[in-house]
Amino acid sequence: MVASNEDIRSTVQRYLDLVATGTAAEIVALYAEDATLEDPVGSDALRGTEAIRAFYAGLEGLTITTNLVTLRACAGQAAFHFEIVTEAGGMKYRMAPLEVMTFDDAGRILSMRAFWSDEDLVVES
Repeated sequence: MVASNEDIRSTVQRYLDLVATGTAAEIVALYAEDATLEDPVGSDALRGTEAIRAFYAGLEGLTITTNLVTLRACAGQAAFHFEIVTEAGGMKYRMAPLEVMTFDDAGRILSMRAFWSDEDLVVES
């Protein structure tokens, strides 16, 4: 049975909340054991929770806010647009990536692909 659209929407919102305020371990708990992560699209895909945990560990300790702009969920998949603002060294970094996720029957993330490039990053003082 495919994860429900409601479960997928809930997981995406939890994911965004944890990217902003959670730990790498909390984010990785949303992923299936053999999940893949490609962030940004075109970079080497990471596979498995240990590699994915190391990726998200880079966010720990940063001041981050996220805001979901729009989300579409269907057939065990989600596509969503969100804004993320990171503050570091007296600067603000703003981006609005598009992400696509697939989910297993239990609602865990099987794959995540983030669509953005350096051109999408806005630096504010």
